[in-house]
Amino acid sequence: MKRIGVLTSGGDAPGMNAAIRAVVRACIYNNVEVYGIERGYQGLIENKIMRMGSHSVSNIIQRGGTILKTARSKDFMKAEGRKMAFENLMRHEIEGIVAIGGNGTYTGAKIFFEEHGFPIIGVPGTIDNDLYGTDYTIGFDTAINTALEAIDRIRDTADSHDRMFFVEVMGREAGFIAADVGISGGAEVILIPETKMNIAEVAEIIKNGWGRKKSSQLIVVAEGDEIGGVFTVVEKLKEVIPTLEYRVTVLGHIQRGGSPTARDRVLASRLGEAAVTALIEGKNNAAVGLVHDAVTFVSFEDAIHHKKPLNQDLIHLANVLSV
Repeated sequence: MKRIGVLTSGGDAPGMNAAIRAVVRACIYNNVEVYGIERGYQGLIENKIMRMGSHSVSNIIQRGGTILKTARSKDFMKAEGRKMAFENLMRHEIEGIVAIGGNGTYTGAKIFFEEHGFPIIGVPGTIDNDLYGTDYTIGFDTAINTALEAIDRIRDTADSHDRMFFVEVMGREAGFIAADVGISGGAEVILIPETKMNIAEVAEIIKNGWGRKKSSQLIVVAEGDEIGGVFTVVEKLKEVIPTLEYRVTVLGHIQRGGSPTARDRVLASRLGEAAVTALIEGKNNAAVGLVHDAVTFVSFEDAIHHKKPLNQDLIHLANVLSV
């Protein structure tokens, strides 16, 4: 393999730049030309492909976001768009791609491989940590630390005013962020998609806290919890506890930004280099991951269709620590 392309797709995540840097420098180390593709799969269709060198990734390992930009491409969902992307890759004589992103990125890569047989290795880049085949995804550690810093500050004002705060964190399909942030932030209640907790149970925990003279309480809600988002939760709680006084904070996209932690930089560097090595060795149609601190690979099929379980011990721990 003489030419490899690299792209970032879907939602951005802190550490993507570190992964791009690792891909570029691993290619150079192995005497392989490397090309950056701007705006993900859309950039493939629009031929936004540029040669990269070592200087292209200087001083980016500490930066959040992605220097290659990212997008969700509707055109790539169509066979005509994927055909244009393939033709552009052939025009540049690119022989393999490292695709950094989440489930949508993997799905596009799988279909592209099935239609055109083009070698692609996926790198898990998403703050949600919900991809099967890896213990951690790039951006997760930074996201939970960003959210935790915000929650620690909220705790200060909640304690000062004897108030109850409801904090919504990201996680439409999975509660990994909410679980880690809730436990480390000392939340009384953590609402996540993986568990079924009704409003009456939440209300009982809150009342028990008041009975133990708790002056302030913190409720962490994953945006995808089955009850609904944080505003739905508080509306339903007001029906059960009419006297409830509270404040709501939605952390939103603040969790995606910022300089990546050391853990995310190392993870991104390991997986980016491993992806390049895999392509050179002939692997394709698979995603790289880290399981028990060892680099592993899983097929796109499994990564897409297997649901990554949340450790049930964390759920039990959250219940124990909330008393």
